[in-house]
Amino acid sequence: MPPQHVLCVLGAGLDLGVVARLTAEIGGPDCALDTEYSRPEPDPRMAASFRSSLTSPSFTDADRRAVKEHDTVAYLLSPPATRQTAIEVSRRMLALTAALLRGGATAVRNESSGLAHGRDRWLDLADRAAAATDDPTLAVVLHRAWVKRPITDGVAVYSCGMHLLGAPDVELRAGQPTGPAEVDEQVRLLDALARYLLTEPRARQIRDGETFALAADAPLWILGSRDCARYDPDDLYRNPYGYWCLTPG
Repeated sequence: MPPQHVLCVLGAGLDLGVVARLTAEIGGPDCALDTEYSRPEPDPRMAASFRSSLTSPSFTDADRRAVKEHDTVAYLLSPPATRQTAIEVSRRMLALTAALLRGGATAVRNESSGLAHGRDRWLDLADRAAAATDDPTLAVVLHRAWVKRPITDGVAVYSCGMHLLGAPDVELRAGQPTGPAEVDEQVRLLDALARYLLTEPRARQIRDGETFALAADAPLWILGSRDCARYDPDDLYRNPYGYWCLTPG
């Protein structure tokens, strides 16, 4: 499946007609409200769904209450994104998220990367994206907005959501971290590689066996490409561009 943003939007008394209008106006003509699954009624699964989507402390008590007290659920579908259109589609979807939150929505989760931010964090990211004056700055903001990390499967630490930006996800195989400092170091490494993939033209020319480091005097890591085998072909999380995996060099 081509990468596609699927947003889950919650609200109390949220007007689905307003949601549909904003979706068309800001998301574009190929962005749509999913009328089959959107409902003016609460969904008891949402508390657990949003709780599993958090990777930072941006979710406040007010955000948790908003999820608990919602009475409307809307699902929004972006157009399928190619490598050439992914950044623009992701920019529009972030602008749409902010417009919805300012227009009556109370919580938003991206079903295509499993990531949710708190209201204030979403709005801050959207403002930063709108103020970006160059492509690399915009790409870094969109990475913060849409890419979930760190995720672990017990063997590797990895990201999910880079397919929404037209790039491979990143993975680190260096054993499980032993404490917060090591977790932070692994996240810095994942983020540095992800941003390299998003902002450097040479990233498309990387070959297996090349090396990567955070600085000239930092430890070297070996790059290897991998298919996205951890998700089924029709899973929204699946990255058709695969992974770049880092192993100790």
